[in-house]
Amino acid sequence: MKKVGKVTHYFGHPQVAVLNLSDKIKVGDKIKFVRNDEELFEQEVSSLEVDHKKVDSAGKGDDIAMKVDKKVHEGVEVYLAEEE
Repeated sequence: MKKVGKVTHYFGHPQVAVLNLSDKIKVGDKIKFVRNDEELFEQEVSSLEVDHKKVDSAGKGDDIAMKVDKKVHEGVEVYLAEEE
């Protein structure tokens, strides 16, 4: 798995995580949220925002906001899911 970022903030309403990216991510990618080598959940990236503007992709060093399916904690690492 390729690490693409880390959760820096989580907002319960409207269930949004802020990630600091270490690699590129785009709408449609499948990603996994991992803590201490334990996979918490996997989801598809349905939308991304940078500075409150919708974008199709973002890259290394960007801070992005995205809707998440479940609650995540700060420090959780984010990986691209393996393509089948």
